[in-house]
Amino acid sequence: MTMNRRILLAKRPVGLATRDDFSADEQAIPELQDGEALLKTLYIGIDPTIRTWLSTAKSYLPPVRIGEVVRSAGVGRVVDSKSDRFKAGDLVTHLVGWQEYSMLHDDSFATVFPGSMNPRHTLGVLGSTGVAAYAGLVYVGRPREGETVVVSAAAGATGSVAGQLAKIKGCRAVGIAGSDEKCRHVIENLGFDACINYKDDGFREALKEACPKRVDIYFDNVGGWILNEVLGRLNTGARIALCGAISVYNAEKKPPGPSNYLNLITVRGRMEGFNGMDHWGKHSEISAELARYMEDGRLKNYETVVDGLDEAWRSVNMLFTGENLGKLLVKVAES
Repeated sequence: MTMNRRILLAKRPVGLATRDDFSADEQAIPELQDGEALLKTLYIGIDPTIRTWLSTAKSYLPPVRIGEVVRSAGVGRVVDSKSDRFKAGDLVTHLVGWQEYSMLHDDSFATVFPGSMNPRHTLGVLGSTGVAAYAGLVYVGRPREGETVVVSAAAGATGSVAGQLAKIKGCRAVGIAGSDEKCRHVIENLGFDACINYKDDGFREALKEACPKRVDIYFDNVGGWILNEVLGRLNTGARIALCGAISVYNAEKKPPGPSNYLNLITVRGRMEGFNGMDHWGKHSEISAELARYMEDGRLKNYETVVDGLDEAWRSVNMLFTGENLGKLLVKVAES
C-alpha cells in the first residue's frame, strides 16, 4: 500500500514561519474512484500567496484550516488513472499542496502539459507565473512602445518575466530589487535598462533618475512605501497593475493606505488589481507566446530549487528574506 507523506498547518505563523507552525503525517492512499487520477508530486511552487493562505486574511481562496495540508500549486506525473481526461504519464499542474501524492479531478485547477516539457517550467515561466506576468503587463498595463515600465521584486518569479516582457514590447524597463547583486542580475542577465536597490538611501531621487520621463506602467509586487513613492512619479494616463504586496504579508496589522493615491486623480491614472486565474482561459495562448520568446532568446528563465518536502516551510521565508532568484521551487521527487 502506497503511503502519502503530508505537511499540515499546525498553527498560524506570526511573522516569519517556524517549523513548529507545521506538522507531518503519512496516510494510506485510498483506491481510485471513477473520474479520479493519482498524481505523484515532482515540484511544488513557493509563491507569496501561500503566506496569505496561512493567515486569516481574505484572499481569492479561503485560508488553509488548522490540520489541513498546506495549499500550493505543484506539478506531477499521473501514476494511475480512472479518468477519461488524465492518462498515466501525463504531466499535470494542480493545487497539489505540500504532499507526495494528490487526487486529480476534472476541474479548472488541473492543467495538462506536454509530457516532454521541463516540469519546472510548468509552474514558472510557462505556467501560472508567466500567465500572471503577461496578464498584468499586457492586459492591465497595456504597454505602448517607448513607455517606461517599473517593476518591483524584479529579480523574483513574476517580476523578472514582467520586466522582460516590457522590453519585448518596446518599453524602457526599470526594476526594483533588494540588493546590488540582484540589481546587477536584473540589468545584466534579464536586460532591464536600470534597477534600483530599495534598501539604499535616496530611493526617490534614484527613481527620478531612472525614470526621467516619469512612469507609465507600474507592475507592483510589493505594495507598501514603494508603491507610495511610485504613485508620486506617475505620468498622465499611467496604469498600475497590482499583482501582490509581499512587503505586508507578514505584518500583524494592515498598514495604512498609500498617501499619494490622490495623484491618480491628477494624472488621470488607473490602479487595478488582478489575478492570473482571471485569464486562465488564455493559458495555452499565453504559454505558447512565452515559449517562442524563450526559444529566440528574448525571455530568460531563472529558478531557485530547494530539495525536500520538509524544507517547504523554510522556503516560504526565503521569499521575504530575499534569498531566491526567479521562481522558487521545492523538489519533492525525481522527474
